[in-house]
Amino acid sequence: MGEAHPARALAARWGGHLAHDRRRSVHTVRAYVATAHRFIEFLGRHRGEEIGRFAMLKLSSADLRAFLADRRASGLGAASAAREMSAVRGFLKFAAEEQGMQPQLPRTRAPRRPRTLPRPASPADAMGLAQDAADGASEPWVGQRDLAILLLLYGSGLRVSEALSLTASALPLGPAIRVTGKRGKTRVVPVLPAVREAIEAYVTACPWPIAAHQPLFVGVRGGPLNADLVRRAVRAARTRLGLADSVTPHALRHSFATHLLARGADLRSLQELLGHASLSSTQIYTAVDAAHLLDVYRHAHPRA
Repeated sequence: MGEAHPARALAARWGGHLAHDRRRSVHTVRAYVATAHRFIEFLGRHRGEEIGRFAMLKLSSADLRAFLADRRASGLGAASAAREMSAVRGFLKFAAEEQGMQPQLPRTRAPRRPRTLPRPASPADAMGLAQDAADGASEPWVGQRDLAILLLLYGSGLRVSEALSLTASALPLGPAIRVTGKRGKTRVVPVLPAVREAIEAYVTACPWPIAAHQPLFVGVRGGPLNADLVRRAVRAARTRLGLADSVTPHALRHSFATHLLARGADLRSLQELLGHASLSSTQIYTAVDAAHLLDVYRHAHPRA
């Protein structure tokens, strides 16, 4: 089926709606639209007929369950399948609203998603990882750049995408910076003196001009820095240090949250610092801290 196919054209319009009206990230839009196309293709096979956009308004729970079963049979895990079902429901809701109809979504139970806990790195591992990544860089200024970024993740709880979206307008640095997170939401996060010093050292050493409203962190040719290069630097440092595969750039953000909680930070404040839309997203860190305390108890208590 080509893009001119009405159902696929509907999926393309949904992608535009997600990007421009809902302000979803490029990665989210790409993944959701791909799910919509998979769903359309499956319905064509399942029903043995070409699927038009109005067919989206007349689906049953059996259709959704069949799609879910097909995706699980292809090896999709529970968490990924749940995300796919969420995307399908969003697509069907958009299809109905585009026709001025009240969405009547077929009922089906999403796969139970295993509740996974973030695996924080210890403070020593977090700092060691950042320093080793800097030492292993191709050029000294690149090492200073990588050190500054990784310290931002651990010291301020930023996502990689948030760190790389910072512009030179944040300079000169004060005790806090304003960050733009998911869905364009902004928040203020603290900047520790060590993080501030690392960023200032990078700015001084960078051979490329860092102009206002241009990316603060640049690549070796002066353009915007690709997040994959940060992940690659962490992966190499992790291997050299013999750290677990779970020690990733995002794990540094988890470490920031877990260590703050262990030091007495309340969940509401932590929610604001992390930029979570709901408190339930932050509450998972209480389980991380409880798991750590239980581990300490088991190793320290004489009767454990």
